[in-house]
Amino acid sequence: MKQYLDLCQRIVNDGEWVVNERTGKRCLTVINADLEYDVENNQFPLITTRKSFWKAAIAELLGYLRGYDSAAQFRAIGCNTWNANANDNEAWQQNPHRKGEDDMGRVYGVQGRRWAKPDGTNLDQLKKIYEDLKRGVDDRGEIITFYNPGEFEMGCLRPCMHSHHFSLLGGKLYLNSTQRSADLPLGINFNQVQCYVFLALMAQITGHQAGKVYHKLVNAHIYEDQLALMRDVQLKREPLPLPTFWINPEIKTLEDIETWVTTDDFKVEGYQHHDPIQYPFSV
Repeated sequence: MKQYLDLCQRIVNDGEWVVNERTGKRCLTVINADLEYDVENNQFPLITTRKSFWKAAIAELLGYLRGYDSAAQFRAIGCNTWNANANDNEAWQQNPHRKGEDDMGRVYGVQGRRWAKPDGTNLDQLKKIYEDLKRGVDDRGEIITFYNPGEFEMGCLRPCMHSHHFSLLGGKLYLNSTQRSADLPLGINFNQVQCYVFLALMAQITGHQAGKVYHKLVNAHIYEDQLALMRDVQLKREPLPLPTFWINPEIKTLEDIETWVTTDDFKVEGYQHHDPIQYPFSV
């Protein structure tokens, strides 16, 4: 929690103004930040200085791991974060690759589970990593990437958190996650939760003890219309003790995640938080 608040304060104090081309809004911005999450000791990185909706973050992660490409699929499992980008993004609405209402195109999980190869077949990146780790293999390339420049025009949004690299060392499983763009007031806690849960899940289904997540943020920013709420409200609040996290031990395979797992298979215990803050969302 402290590392998150310290980064927000750093942006407020030292950030430089940049106009974001996609949204047309100004952002107070810093380059390069590193966050860590201790999964081994169950230090769940849930924001306490405002209410954070962790179930929606996990639902979104499940959709990525299943390769979903429709906002309707995400809504069905409890995540509404793709409604706007799928349906209200003017550039995507006019894109000839868009198949219709709720279509997201070839983004995130599509790339992770069905990366298009030149021969016309698909590569399942996640399955390869799962099978390697299940056998105790780390080839230094246990990487799932959602970042496919050759297909940017075929999706409604370039991936923000675009790469996850798993490593085995000393009997523990670690995760390095890289994020090109990080909206600190609104989006980042979704990403923090997802990094933590991704490592915890992969450790459980591959039979390893979880270690730490190392989360690299390249462009960390606060939008101009979010700044007052961050500076004058959230950063004035005292952080509360972190909650603990539980995963259903019956989740044992990748197939389980693909077929029957829901947000009810995860619990957060002891979550104390301040009131919600309605930060503006930029499409």
